[in-house]
Amino acid sequence: MQAAPLSNDSQLPSISDIAPKIQLVKNTFASGKTKTIDWRIEQLKQIRKMVVEQQDKIFVAMQQDLGRCDMESWTAELGGVISEVDHSLKHLKKWMKPRKVSTPIVAQPAKSYILPEPLGSILIIGAWNYPLLLVLSPLVAAISAGNCAVIKPSELSANMSKLVAQLIPQYLDNETFAVVEGAVAETTELLKHQFDHIIYTGGEVVGKIVMRAAAEFLTPVTLELGGKSPCIVDSSTDLDVTAARIVWSKWMNAGQTCVAPDYVLVEEAFSAKLIEAIKNKITEFYSADAATSQDYGRIVSERHLARIVSYLDSQDVVHGGKHDVANKYIEPTIVLNPAHDSRIMQEEIFGPVLPIVTIKNIEAAIPFINERAKPLALYLFSKNSDFEQQVLDSTSAGMVCINDGFMFAANPNLPFGGVGNSGTGAYHGKIGFDNFSHLKAVMKRSFWFDVPLRYPPFTDKKFKLLKKLI
Repeated sequence: MQAAPLSNDSQLPSISDIAPKIQLVKNTFASGKTKTIDWRIEQLKQIRKMVVEQQDKIFVAMQQDLGRCDMESWTAELGGVISEVDHSLKHLKKWMKPRKVSTPIVAQPAKSYILPEPLGSILIIGAWNYPLLLVLSPLVAAISAGNCAVIKPSELSANMSKLVAQLIPQYLDNETFAVVEGAVAETTELLKHQFDHIIYTGGEVVGKIVMRAAAEFLTPVTLELGGKSPCIVDSSTDLDVTAARIVWSKWMNAGQTCVAPDYVLVEEAFSAKLIEAIKNKITEFYSADAATSQDYGRIVSERHLARIVSYLDSQDVVHGGKHDVANKYIEPTIVLNPAHDSRIMQEEIFGPVLPIVTIKNIEAAIPFINERAKPLALYLFSKNSDFEQQVLDSTSAGMVCINDGFMFAANPNLPFGGVGNSGTGAYHGKIGFDNFSHLKAVMKRSFWFDVPLRYPPFTDKKFKLLKKLI
C-alpha cells in the first residue's frame, strides 16, 4: 500500500531568497549566540524531540521516496540520529573544555592549551539515499561545535526534502539555521557564497564541483563520496552468519548505501557454497519474490533504475535480475565473474546488484583491491587472524569492518569518512566536534622570569646555550 504524499505547505524559495538566508545565519553567529553550552544543548535536544515526535511523518516521506519499511528507516536513520544526539549531550561539556598540553623548557614559565572554538557558518549538502541521517548527523556535529548552518537536502528524495524544510524551522532556532530546497541551480547559488566549512555527501563528480567552489574561498571541506567497497570472504569464515550479514548490509535500502559491499572477492573453490548461502538468505529475508516483501525497498528514480539495469547487460546473472520500471523495483541480484573492465566493476553500483568475483587464492584479494581507487569501506569475513592482519596492513580504506557489514557506523567513537577518491575528512562523535571546530593554540606566559637569551645582541655563548635548550 502506497502512503499518501505530503501536503505542500510551502513553495520553494527563489534564488534571490538564498543570500538573505545566508546573511541572517552569519549575523547570528557574529552575535556570539551559538557559543554557549546551554544554547548547544537546547538545540541538540530539539533535534531529538523533532525525530521522536515527527517519526510517523518521517516514515511516510521515506516510504514515498525509497519504498522503505518503518523498521528499516528507524534502524538506518532515525535511531542513528538519536544515538548521535545522546552521545553528544553526554560528552559535550568535556569536548568544549580547554585541552592542556605540555610546554617545553625553552618557553617556561608558561601554560599551553588547545581551545576549541566554532568555525562559523556550515553548509550541509545532504544525499537522497539517507535523506534525514545525512543532514541531521552532520548538523549534530555542527551544533555541538557551536556553529550555524545552512542545510540543502537532496531534491531526489523530494518528500523528505520538503519535510526537512517544514520541520527545521518548527524545532530549531530560526535565526541560526536555514533550509534551502531545490536542485542544481540552488546548489550552484549556495556555492557562490563563502562558508566556514562545507560538508557534502554524494558522488565523486559533484564532490569535485564542491571542492572547486570551496577553493575560491579557501573553505575547508568534508567530502563523503563512496566508491566500490570490497568484501573479502575467506573460506575459514562462518558461512551462515557471513551470508546473513552480507545480505543485510548489501540489500538494506535496496543497495542504495555508500558503504554497502559493492563486490565480493572469494576463492573459486569456495564460491559455490557462498553463492548458495547468500541466495538462501535473500529468500529467507525477502521471500521468494522480493517484490511482495514489505521489508524490501525501491530505487529512488526511474533514471537510477535504468542505470542499474544497464549493468546487467551481457553478465552472468546467477540470481535475480527481474525489474519493474513502473514500481522502481529491481530484484536482489547476483552477478558472477563480470569482466574486470566492465562498467559494473568500474562504477559504483549503488543498487541491489552484487558482483561475486572468484580468485585463485585469498591472498590475491589484496592486489586486486590495491589496483583500484581507495574505497570508503572494506569488509573481511575470516577466522584467520594472520590474514586479517595482512589485510589491515596491506590495504587502505576509509573504514574497515571485520566479520560484519557497516556496523562501524553505529559506534560514535569511530570516525566516519573516506580516503583518496572515497572522500576527505570525517565526522561522528568527538571527531565530528573537532571537524567543525578550530582547535586554537593558546600559550600564556608569565612576566616574572624573562631570560635575555633570545634577545640581541647575540653571542657565541648564547647560541651554544640556546642549542642545548631547544
